[in-house]
Amino acid sequence: MNVSTILIILLIGAFATYFSGDKLASKVALLFSLAALGCSIVLLNNFSAGENISVINSWITQPKISFALNADGLGLAMVLLTAALTPIIIFSSFGNEYKNAKGFYALILFMAFAMTGTFLAADGLLYYIFWELALIPIYFIALIWGNGDAEERRKAVVKFFIYTLAGSLFMLTAFIYLYQKAGSFLIEDLYKVELSACEQFWIFLAFFLAYAIKIPIIPFHTWQANVYQKAPTVGTMLLSGIMLKMGLYSVIRWQLPLAPIAAKEYMYIFIGLGIAGVIYGSIVALRQKDLKKLLAYSSLAHVGLIAAGSYTLTLDGLRGAVLQMIAHGFVVVGLFFAAEVIYRRFETREIGEMGGIRTQSPKFTSMFLILVLASVALPSTFNFVGEFTVLYSLSQINILFAILGGTTIILGAYYMLRMFQHVMLGETNSKTFADVSLNEGISFAVIIAVLLFFGFYPKPITDLITPSLETILQVINKN
Repeated sequence: MNVSTILIILLIGAFATYFSGDKLASKVALLFSLAALGCSIVLLNNFSAGENISVINSWITQPKISFALNADGLGLAMVLLTAALTPIIIFSSFGNEYKNAKGFYALILFMAFAMTGTFLAADGLLYYIFWELALIPIYFIALIWGNGDAEERRKAVVKFFIYTLAGSLFMLTAFIYLYQKAGSFLIEDLYKVELSACEQFWIFLAFFLAYAIKIPIIPFHTWQANVYQKAPTVGTMLLSGIMLKMGLYSVIRWQLPLAPIAAKEYMYIFIGLGIAGVIYGSIVALRQKDLKKLLAYSSLAHVGLIAAGSYTLTLDGLRGAVLQMIAHGFVVVGLFFAAEVIYRRFETREIGEMGGIRTQSPKFTSMFLILVLASVALPSTFNFVGEFTVLYSLSQINILFAILGGTTIILGAYYMLRMFQHVMLGETNSKTFADVSLNEGISFAVIIAVLLFFGFYPKPITDLITPSLETILQVINKN
């Protein structure tokens, strides 16, 4: 078995879901997503046993393009994140009804297919194709099944589409330039290209524009909050839990090794942008009255810290960034799902219209509190491991970076606990809040179990990703 198997499962699953009809679509999608998760676990076991599960086949002769999928520890970690979150996201949607459900769930699987391909691709043009394919499903998911006024939703989604597409064109230009130097799009050939400091600057900038929009890093974040708010919760989970990780992963896999001189020269600027996102996202989150918007800006703050850790060019920084990517994926999906559970009962996302849930649903209150504490990196949760490692790496570069980056913990604790107080405590809302259903409880339990298990024992993930990160650092330090 090789890594192409998981792509085949997800692609066949997307078509099978569409042709299964609206009544069966959700169950078929869940079945194929679980099959993909099982496949990813088998691939991990094979990889750990020393089996070569990568794929490389000639695809197009002129220009020279290969169907190359590289399965190292870093790529497998991101594939496992995608494979684990996809069935959770699908299962969490069972409490909602969707028109044209077959199209909705088919798009989810197709998006998982494209994102998985992005994490595995070892050919620049193949990577670009998967990168762009992932944009199409979320565009339609947000546009057709989104919330609020149709015209406002259309404007938000089109802005996101144009922003992302425009940034990707800069990346494509960089790949074409590199191809002319290397005669190949294979990542191992691109790593060997020798570029001047000036050439590296432009290559670095071209990749940065694509990734800064996707992550997002300020000042390229303006699409995020509106799209997160207007998209259906499933779409928001896909965007925040997995899709933005494509940009963070790509910084480590593509941008830094291809332009290491520029990465070293402008390190302080890009660390500064990441930390600016931490402070800005936290301050703006304090002022939000809409629960989904608050969580969107909270996510902006967290990914800003991850980006800052990536640009430190240290093993601790890269390792902490990857650990935090995975932890953030689970906790943000859990938080947005909690917001959806509240919306199902109260039919509002306005924090001021909530309250009193604790007295009506102690189980939900307890699970929501664990997710909130995980979000603010309470020790013994997975987020603490990643954030501590990133902050430690920042202190190695400049202690001021660590102090400023640490504001994400202080400010995050303030606005998240204040939000919890207004939403869960206080006077009882006039509407009845039914306790969590079995489906909802299972979704929360799985997410919380992952956050607590790896909070106490992150070694399996650390051991998986470290060799790949050391290899990438060797490429960076050759220049």
